[in-house]
Amino acid sequence: MATLAMALSETTPTTIPGETHRLLRGQHHHHGHRGHHQKTCDKYPGVCRSTGSGGPDCCKKKCVDVSSDRNNCGKCGKKCKYSQMCCKGKCVSTMSSNSHCGRCDNRCLHGDSCVYGICSYAN
Repeated sequence: MATLAMALSETTPTTIPGETHRLLRGQHHHHGHRGHHQKTCDKYPGVCRSTGSGGPDCCKKKCVDVSSDRNNCGKCGKKCKYSQMCCKGKCVSTMSSNSHCGRCDNRCLHGDSCVYGICSYAN
């Protein structure tokens, strides 16, 4: 069941809270059910400011946070490499970045360096 929920969250465009996706309700526009239009963020940008949305930005009908989303880093569609994370809208290697060592905003102390995601003392 958890796998199904994760799969649906990956493929289902973001909707306004309280609205249920018509496929989950079992209603299809092919069966004469009209008036149940999905409210996606491309047409209703306020959806992304709702509590529980994926973020304040709209990319391909999905609410995301371009400051931290690896698939939309800094702007819609900009993907970070496998070994990178999106920190403040920039793709960074947290394995070697002194400003984002091991995770975003984890700055190594002056004189230390980031090695394999850990701040270590300089030799």
